[in-house]
Amino acid sequence: MELLSSPHGQLKLCRSTCKHERLRAWDAADEYILTNLHEQSLLAPDHRLNRHLVIINDGFGALSCALADNTPDVISDSFISYQAMLANLADNDIDQSSVNFHDSLNFPSGHYDVVVIKIPKSLALLEYQLYRLRPHLHQHSTVIAAGMVKTIHRSTLELFETIIGATTTSKAKKKARLIFSQPQHSGSEEDSPYPLSFLLPDYDLQITNHANVFSQQKLDIGSRFFLEHCQQLPDASTIADLGCGNGVLGIIAARQHPQARSLFVDESYMAIESARINFKAEFPQRTADFKVTDCLHGVEENSVDLILNNPPFHQQQVVGDETAWQMFQQARKVLKKSGQLWVVGNRHLGYHTKIKRTFGNCELIAGNQKFVLLRAWKN
Repeated sequence: MELLSSPHGQLKLCRSTCKHERLRAWDAADEYILTNLHEQSLLAPDHRLNRHLVIINDGFGALSCALADNTPDVISDSFISYQAMLANLADNDIDQSSVNFHDSLNFPSGHYDVVVIKIPKSLALLEYQLYRLRPHLHQHSTVIAAGMVKTIHRSTLELFETIIGATTTSKAKKKARLIFSQPQHSGSEEDSPYPLSFLLPDYDLQITNHANVFSQQKLDIGSRFFLEHCQQLPDASTIADLGCGNGVLGIIAARQHPQARSLFVDESYMAIESARINFKAEFPQRTADFKVTDCLHGVEENSVDLILNNPPFHQQQVVGDETAWQMFQQARKVLKKSGQLWVVGNRHLGYHTKIKRTFGNCELIAGNQKFVLLRAWKN
């Protein structure tokens, strides 16, 4: 846990509910935007102003905690970010009810006076959010976005310019930059293109993806490699698609196991909603469970026969294998005795070593120059 000092006070912040997390829970873009809000007196403590503050994509609660006195609405697609925000509010003795959380598919009603946006990794998610944001703005709304310089591209600024209005940027400070966009409504405004749909002809499957689902308009190559070998999956009465994304692995497995109960798990609200749409379209008469959570947190131990997993190798802007490591460890707890974990991943990530350390075994099912498909079982 580290201390963030800003014009809004000093905060103890942790990146996750794990107090041993090594990475910092904020970046220079958070500091820059907090300083700018103070310097511009945009959230002056005058209750007569009654300004409606909305914070979008707060990574781990730094902005929400610092601005909690303004009772902000907070919008995020990340369950992990939400849980970290709640933990940091509690650690700083801030009333959690002062912050109103909304998932990315459910923007709060009314007009927004001040909008603070952290630039997300996904350009598609940003585009969706700007379209959703636009009807809530008025001519005096203030829209300020922040990100590290490496995350702000010409395409980023073009989205603000096209969807919101005239856009400028600040000078870079500590490799961070601010974006200022002035709402300008016209009579012929386009609607959001999301969600998107595409056909998987090899599997006769129509896929719908919300904006924050990986690989928007085609099947990602890791999942495709997994599906090439899905006929080898063992019999199972309960199947979990862990880190499910749009749910394609779990849906194909459900085809092969018509009597099995399916569970789709992801920390993205958009991913879970996409998986729900796709499963219902494929199996109108079948039921399944859909859970937004951190890895397999909250799933009963010793309850699943088969877990399918295409792990992410980054969380937000940070690349690493910590999420995969957590997935493997929790998978072992959730699997029944003799239950199996099937994992596809880039060959260079070395997942076989971590899986063998967790399960005591790991078998190579298939591999090519880029990917490996691995299997482990619970003794």
